[in-house]
Amino acid sequence: MIDPELSAKLEEISAKADRAYRASESVRRYLFWTGVITLALFVLPLIGLAFALPQFVSSYVATLNGLGL
Repeated sequence: MIDPELSAKLEEISAKADRAYRASESVRRYLFWTGVITLALFVLPLIGLAFALPQFVSSYVATLNGLGL
């Protein structure tokens, strides 16, 4: 038979472990969404710039050629 004091300690440890798990899941979700937002606000515009930059350079060079430079 388990001692009541030992049983109470085990319950206390179990409750602390549950709180630690919930806190770690909260941090995991926070880091996941931070990554998603970073991807959306930084990487995706860079990809768009990779497609738009050649058009801007082409237009700029055409303007310079039109001016006779």
